[in-house]
Amino acid sequence: MSAGISITPSHIIQYLYCPRFTWFEYVLTLPQYEEKQHKVMRGRELHDRKLEENKGYLRKRIGVKDKQEDIYLTNGLLRGRVDEVLTLQDDTLAPLDYKFARYEGKLYDTYKTQLYCYAWLIEENYGGEVNCGYIVYTRSKNKLLEVPVARKDVEKVKAAADSIQTIIGGKTYPKATKYKKRCLSCTYRNVCTQ
Repeated sequence: MSAGISITPSHIIQYLYCPRFTWFEYVLTLPQYEEKQHKVMRGRELHDRKLEENKGYLRKRIGVKDKQEDIYLTNGLLRGRVDEVLTLQDDTLAPLDYKFARYEGKLYDTYKTQLYCYAWLIEENYGGEVNCGYIVYTRSKNKLLEVPVARKDVEKVKAAADSIQTIIGGKTYPKATKYKKRCLSCTYRNVCTQ
């Protein structure tokens, strides 16, 4: 890759939240100290455990023909580890992702973006079509949500990946998000010029 980094769904989620995340973290190399956040670490531990505990029963509810678990995929620009790659009854493919979270009636954009990234990876690696993905909320008795995946959703994450490469490779200072409320909780708020 021209910019020298391999992009993950987290990079794209951060970029879509505010393009300046990319600038501060990868051009100025200012760390976010994400590892110090207890909830994030606990979520990762539980996520790994759930991968071992939830074999089989959720897939029956969806009508899955085949599945592959804990699959690492890359396409030369994006990389990611998909909890499950499902083959559905109509021979289309779908990512399934476990979340250490409660379902409170709202599907967050970050979760959808992650599935769109996985859809891009699955289509390029498996050569099949992805029209939906699934999220399992482990803190809501494994509630299962189906999330539609449209072409425009996948194109949006591809465009974000290209923009991330441009920021890092070209050293251009991007505009901040237009949603100023996001700045209040940003880890870079003390160094960001508005």
